[in-house]
Amino acid sequence: MLRIVIADDHPLFRAALAQAVAATVEAVELLEAPDFDTTLVRLTDSAPIDLVLLDLHMPGSQGLAGLARLRGLHPEVAVVVVSANEDPRVIRRALDQGAAGFIPKSAGLDELGTAIETVLDCRSWVPERLAAAVDAEHADDEDAALAHRIGQLTPQQYKVLSRVADGQLNKQIADDLGIQERTVKAHMSEIFQRLGVRNRTQAGVAFRRLELIEPAARIEDG
Repeated sequence: MLRIVIADDHPLFRAALAQAVAATVEAVELLEAPDFDTTLVRLTDSAPIDLVLLDLHMPGSQGLAGLARLRGLHPEVAVVVVSANEDPRVIRRALDQGAAGFIPKSAGLDELGTAIETVLDCRSWVPERLAAAVDAEHADDEDAALAHRIGQLTPQQYKVLSRVADGQLNKQIADDLGIQERTVKAHMSEIFQRLGVRNRTQAGVAFRRLELIEPAARIEDG
């Protein structure tokens, strides 16, 4: 029996994905996760997971940083990115960082089923209408290397780094995570070394590089 995690904060879209999976796979156990932290729990609190359908914009995912984190912790699990962001550059970056495929949230049930069936057959999948544009995008080796380095951080280091990127000071991070301030400083030293940066500003910029703007937010800002 296959075990699949549907990681998305929208209940209606989780239901649509569940329907597509049920229609495609005969023997499957579905687990749902409304945020990134729950997704990580689903991957560690039970039997091995075969596939994660990951919403890049769900709470805690922080765009491609979440994909990098998940791939770093669980490289053996296939991950398909699910997103309303259909920018070919974003899709190219996700694939370069190890995603097995990309499913747009505009996809219908038939397309969802085809995507899931293709990935479970160990083939990558991108919507046909976007394939040429994605292929035309050049791989960014620097982005892929950064994603790999972030993926190698410990869970606590990742939490510290995400808060540094949000502009929190060491004392705020310590209070937020319930740890000593000197522990935060120790984590920061290790983060600097792993990311190849010299200060918290550079560390925050590196993390932000993997974040994405929701398409709706981009329209509102424009």
